[in-house]
Amino acid sequence: MALLIIFGFVAGAATAVSPCVVPVLPIALSAGATGGRRRPLGVVTGLVVSFTFVLFALVYVIDALGLPNELLRDVAIVVLFGFGIVLLIPPLAAWVEAFGSRFAGRVGVNTEGDGFWPGVGLGLSLGVLYAPCAGPILAAVLTASAAQPFNAGRLAVVVAYAIGSALVLYLLMIGGRKLAAPLARRSGTFQMAMGLVMVIVAFAMWQGYDTKFQSNVTASLPSWLTNPAEGIEKSHSAQVALAEIREDGSHGGLGLRAAEAEGERQIDKARTRRGEELLGEVGEARLTSKQEATVPLNDIGTAPEFTDTEKWFNTPGDRPLTMKGLRGKVVLIDFWTYSCINCIRTLPYLNAWNKRYAKDGLVIVGVHTPEFPFEREAANVEEAIKTDGIEYPVVQDNEMGTWNAYGNLYWPAEYFVDAKGQVRYAHFGEGQYGEKEQVIRELLAEAGHSPGKARADAHGMAAEPGVTTPESYLGSARATDFTNGPIEAGRQTFTLSKPGENELSYGGEWTIEEQPVTAGKGARLDLNFGARRVYLVLGSPGKPRRVKVLLDGRPIAPAADGSDVHNGYVKVTNQRLYNLVELPKVEHHVLELVPEAGVQGYAFTFG
Repeated sequence: MALLIIFGFVAGAATAVSPCVVPVLPIALSAGATGGRRRPLGVVTGLVVSFTFVLFALVYVIDALGLPNELLRDVAIVVLFGFGIVLLIPPLAAWVEAFGSRFAGRVGVNTEGDGFWPGVGLGLSLGVLYAPCAGPILAAVLTASAAQPFNAGRLAVVVAYAIGSALVLYLLMIGGRKLAAPLARRSGTFQMAMGLVMVIVAFAMWQGYDTKFQSNVTASLPSWLTNPAEGIEKSHSAQVALAEIREDGSHGGLGLRAAEAEGERQIDKARTRRGEELLGEVGEARLTSKQEATVPLNDIGTAPEFTDTEKWFNTPGDRPLTMKGLRGKVVLIDFWTYSCINCIRTLPYLNAWNKRYAKDGLVIVGVHTPEFPFEREAANVEEAIKTDGIEYPVVQDNEMGTWNAYGNLYWPAEYFVDAKGQVRYAHFGEGQYGEKEQVIRELLAEAGHSPGKARADAHGMAAEPGVTTPESYLGSARATDFTNGPIEAGRQTFTLSKPGENELSYGGEWTIEEQPVTAGKGARLDLNFGARRVYLVLGSPGKPRRVKVLLDGRPIAPAADGSDVHNGYVKVTNQRLYNLVELPKVEHHVLELVPEAGVQGYAFTFG
């Protein structure tokens, strides 16, 4: 945690000199140039307090009430506009200053001549405005905070980030104060001018010009300049510390222990393969036979109960199951979400195992933990269960209660529980299906259930080797590798540019949210990918809409059509994963999408 606090401080300081502070900087500089000598200190004090409150306390309120995250930006715009109007009208400014001084005097605070408390008031509004600049470190900390009890360590990270930013802004204000000293002699006129600046900035933010400006500037600048904290936030040390944060409050760190056991198992496999090479063909046959006979099982920990769940499917009367009630059975817990292509590719194997071993004592429970908001809807989950032919029990884990109880980190993730309720094996991601079936058979035999000799007849689509493009999100929460620069929330008009390898580019009008993004007038999205198959999570609220699909500047050929593309178009209806491209092998191309206004997009995945 101490390391993460240091990273938070340094990342906050770096953020204060990034393009993200464009809306904050003119107000901060003007505040430092006017008022008493202690006003800049008041401004940064207010910024630290409100930034911390907004990012740490309000995350619970917004999550609980389902409020839009853009609400904070709207509040900041209103507050800035109000401050600007006050400064533009000298009598009103004098009245507000006098009122603040009288109030502070009643509570025993001396404000004579320093402007500290008026500075605090302005800093409180700047903290709300500054909140969207929070980087990946704070995003991960806050995501964990929303699902876990209050923790002083996570609060310390947020405060450190705020102090780092405030310190740099304070130095900028002091420097600006010296430069503006000649102007400040005409304090009345200068104060009105600063009020006009605030009103103009508030109007520009209301129209989304600030995000457009940031996008245009950062698109032509190197990443070390547009995001100075990126190296710190993506460092191995920071990622390890964040993993520990996510584990905090989980069921004894079960997910982390399972990941460690999986890593040790892979090392053992590598050693076995090396032994096979040294022993030659005879030894290889003997080792392979032994490896197929058994899979090493570990005592990872007690399987937690299903926690904070919602609707159950495929159980008698849709009644909840409990781990206690499943004692004596071998239980396979599968964490999945229905629009995840990696999860979808595992379903044929899960269905086959359920069909083959349910009568022998196996119970598979699909824990549906949603990634996107629409996956929280029970009707959508039920439809996916029917579409994918799932007959084993499934439970909605909308609040990530069971996910956090396991300390889980991935989709898909499978935990194999023995008849005594102990997790003995875990696997994250796709593959290893033969080994996992062998684990089922061993645990059944261990529990006194005969699995028989026949194995499940399981077949499914495998992830294609050689895919170079990572999963790519479109919303502001996790968008990376866009030629447009950092993707900020708000309605924006983008200039399309040619994407490099594994890059994306927006063109035309888009309304950007954390998730999803919504196409507007002249919208376009280009992606330079290296894969065999391309998938995109799409939705079309209210009515069906179409997306035109082009490959390398031409209408996509029937030979490359994904299963959801017909005559060069995708008809988008309900929110789900759509298959756009299906090539004979992994190839590099530029995919160009031209959506009708109103189409929503979430994330690309590849195979």
